[in-house]
Amino acid sequence: MYLLGPSMSVATMKMTAALVDGSRWSGVYWQHFMKDNPKTSWTKDCSRLQGLSRGKSFDDSFPLKSSNNTRLNSSTMPLLGGGCISKKRGLCVVFPDISSPSVKVENLDSCDDEYDGVIVNSESLPSSANAFASALMASLSNWKLQGKKGVWLKIPSNQADLVPIAIQEGFDYHHAEAGYVMLTHWIPDEPCLLPASPSHQIGVAGFVINDKREVLVVKEKCPCSCSGVWKMPTGYINKSEDIFSGAIREVKEETGVNTIFMEMVAFRHAHLVAFEKSDLLFVCMLKPLSFEITLDEKELQAAKWMPLHEFLGQPFYEEDHMSKKVIDICIASYEDHYKGFIAHQLTSKLDGRLSYLYYDGSH
Repeated sequence: MYLLGPSMSVATMKMTAALVDGSRWSGVYWQHFMKDNPKTSWTKDCSRLQGLSRGKSFDDSFPLKSSNNTRLNSSTMPLLGGGCISKKRGLCVVFPDISSPSVKVENLDSCDDEYDGVIVNSESLPSSANAFASALMASLSNWKLQGKKGVWLKIPSNQADLVPIAIQEGFDYHHAEAGYVMLTHWIPDEPCLLPASPSHQIGVAGFVINDKREVLVVKEKCPCSCSGVWKMPTGYINKSEDIFSGAIREVKEETGVNTIFMEMVAFRHAHLVAFEKSDLLFVCMLKPLSFEITLDEKELQAAKWMPLHEFLGQPFYEEDHMSKKVIDICIASYEDHYKGFIAHQLTSKLDGRLSYLYYDGSH
């Protein structure tokens, strides 16, 4: 019997089953909550199942893995098609004993990666928790015999009830995005060599200055350390977006001003910025193609063209050495006293794709 014990967190329990009229059914994967008790009881014992919802009873021809201390004194409730299941509060996943020669369990659909590892096909995961638990155990045994190392298991959000089963089998969280969570497992009894989860967020800043030596500046609405300060438009790049494209987009979204990329003049690297992640901020010189401002009222208090000397005269920049240095570099670039990095599109033989390499265009 496959049991999810009391070590599970409340968050994991919530992911495992939704509260629907006090209980949730998924084949013989069952979780019961007491409506009048905010706490959920998770037990290592589970009463014996005497039948499946399909009407097939468990007997010697369909062996089960079960704990020796199975209790039979709990009240039962009928299953559709015959048999019964304990009404004891808890969560149980029951599956055939895969070590029995009379039971055939299919492995998870997967493919090998380039590093003696395995990538599980997330689009063909078993729909029931019991089938997944059986297939996962069989697959892990098979992969270990084959000498496989790392396993990548992507679970869609609509199958989140499979997550605690994988965790119970030794998987751990790697990263999550909208629609899925990625789990990993290192099979060998040696230090794990799988790459860590993403550690950086990437931001961009656009320094836009016109022929009148006026700088395009904005005031943020957020109550951050630069609240009330006139600053360059900034933001985060989107997935699969180039750095210079992100800078152009952010300026357009916040101010309505169209620009073109000239060069990247500096970048700042900081750590423990948001949720203990590191942060890279790339500063780009942009040339304005339009001048009328359309304010993004959701993010900004105001935006305008400000004379350069007024921009530099703000007390914030006199006290913040990092920001002051960045602006000095931008001015030097504008006055042709400094050469930044230009984006050059090249193809790499490593992946055969076009990508941008940033370097001094004079070389």
